[in-house]
Amino acid sequence: MVFSSAVFVFAFLPAVLICYGLADRFGSMRVKNFVLLFFSLVFYAWGGLGHFALLLVLVLCNYGFGLWIGNAKKKKPALAAAVAVDLGVLGYFKYFNFFTDNLGITGMPRIALPIGISFFTFQILSYLIDVYRGNVPPQRNLMKLALYILLFPQLVAGPIVRYADINREIDERNTSPDMLAAGIKRFILGFAKKVLLANAMGKVADTMFSIAPESLPALYAWAGALCYALQIFLDFSAYSDMAIGMGQIFGFRFRENFDQPYSSRSIREFWRRWHISLSSWFRDYVYIPLGGNRKGKSRTLLNLLIVFFLTGLWHGANWTFICWGLFHGALMLLERGLWGKIQEKLPSILRRIMTLFAVLIGWVLFRADSLPQAGDYFRRMFMFSGGTYGIERVTDLFTGAMAAAFILSLLACIPALSHLVWKGVGNHKGWGSVLFLLLFVVSAGFLLGGDFNPFIYFQF
Repeated sequence: MVFSSAVFVFAFLPAVLICYGLADRFGSMRVKNFVLLFFSLVFYAWGGLGHFALLLVLVLCNYGFGLWIGNAKKKKPALAAAVAVDLGVLGYFKYFNFFTDNLGITGMPRIALPIGISFFTFQILSYLIDVYRGNVPPQRNLMKLALYILLFPQLVAGPIVRYADINREIDERNTSPDMLAAGIKRFILGFAKKVLLANAMGKVADTMFSIAPESLPALYAWAGALCYALQIFLDFSAYSDMAIGMGQIFGFRFRENFDQPYSSRSIREFWRRWHISLSSWFRDYVYIPLGGNRKGKSRTLLNLLIVFFLTGLWHGANWTFICWGLFHGALMLLERGLWGKIQEKLPSILRRIMTLFAVLIGWVLFRADSLPQAGDYFRRMFMFSGGTYGIERVTDLFTGAMAAAFILSLLACIPALSHLVWKGVGNHKGWGSVLFLLLFVVSAGFLLGGDFNPFIYFQF
């Protein structure tokens, strides 16, 4: 069940809001938590009972692991056992097929990937590690821990929410009228970004990446790469907007997950702005424990490469993701050397263009189905001759509505404009609310009339 589906928008979410509203008015915090947990279980069970059962087992196991780690005199063996189990489950479901395919082992069953397993596994690990470090006490109430792990707004595609950030809100929270209004508007904003913009850019990107390399002109190849860059940002940030908005509606304050990443002036800055919950997770639970930048330059560079290798691997069981991660890692190493010193002396606008160009190249690796396809696509991008893809087929795709969506998608990546729109419209209680209602109606109309509605990060 995706947030931008008709069943979620018109059936599931209204049912949650009605029941939670009644619990908020007449019930206790325990009742409110029960309502959210019940609907979170329904939300995940919608995707399949087999994976639903797996998730319940993981909740029970990690409830026990948390108590074990919190009460053990020797905490390292307890944490090691918990991490081994959780990463073992993640590795089996996510990477079994990858390893058997690459080792040439035939006749093995194909393992289906549970939705959102990378996200909720990292949430569980953050809880266990924080208990081990003494940052938070182990949660002794099974229902409260289950609610943290299963909370449906961020369950399957993030942002990765740390237990330390919401453990108090699980016990005590209230939704003020202003917080409720802000949450609804934030959800509508994300819904519109997904349905009106990300889906449109996805159609262009999918078309260009599906064309045979020998038939793809360079201009169309660049258009496909640019539209995919817009799609993945709008798609994923839209999901985060909807998750954060729903969190506000229920009294939770999730951290921001994106901060206008395409305005970055370096790859280092890009990763401070892109998928913030993931990059900060790797910083706090992998990079710093490895030694960070405290053990000399060579070790720092090695630590960075390890982190970006794991970042790529986390995104998917494919060499394209691994190479994408290592590509960003290599750029980070260059920025820490002579190139970084040269870069700092360049004009800000030039640094932004160069960073965006590098990110765009990386997205081709990320989007391609295989390394050979990525290589073919790169060749078409930089060979400004050939290609027989007819202009008449392009005009069928680039309608007036598609052109408008493309322009609006570009504008959505401009920080000053996005801030101005949110400040001027999002915070206005009068006509701003009317405009958001109109935006929701228009987006719902596009949702019901369309047939293209994937969420990119659901596969992770």
